Amino acid sequence: MENDELLTLLSATAKGDKIAFGHLYQKTSATLFAISLKMLGNRAHAEEALQDAFVKVWHNASEYQSSKGAVMSWMISIVRYRSLDMIRHHKVRKEQTLVDENDHLDDLPIDVDYEDNSKLVDCIEQLDPQQRQAIHLAYYRGLTHHELVDHIATPLGTVKSWIRRGLQQLQRCLTL
Repeated sequence: MENDELLTLLSATAKGDKIAFGHLYQKTSATLFAISLKMLGNRAHAEEALQDAFVKVWHNASEYQSSKGAVMSWMISIVRYRSLDMIRHHKVRKEQTLVDENDHLDDLPIDVDYEDNSKLVDCIEQLDPQQRQAIHLAYYRGLTHHELVDHIATPLGTVKSWIRRGLQQLQRCLTL
């Protein structure tokens, strides 16, 4: 799934093209559902979050700015925020043992079709352990920054720096 193809579909969606929106859904929904399911731990809630996210994509397609990131990243953020809203407002997060520093990427919903998923895995593995853990907890487990502070007993500024620097490093690695 190349960004150019998704950008074409999203641009057509912004103009009200329902067929393009359907193709966009077909190409991205599996990955987005996996992310939502991983965060929510409940299939019905994940389906609801995905549906809400695609409604938002339909209504806000014209607001996408390519200068701020790839189409898939934009869509992932929509699904992630909707899933976080559900966690916060409906208390659907299942109780689970959170990852420790040794929990790696085997259970992450990495289904993004870059040239090869192994590139993404390699880039994530290159992160410092603290960055990898903070990103994992924030993006795949749905913890807020304040929940991360409590979980890993680290100051808020440090947690935010780990996430910001880790995401910047991932972006650089993936564009090489």
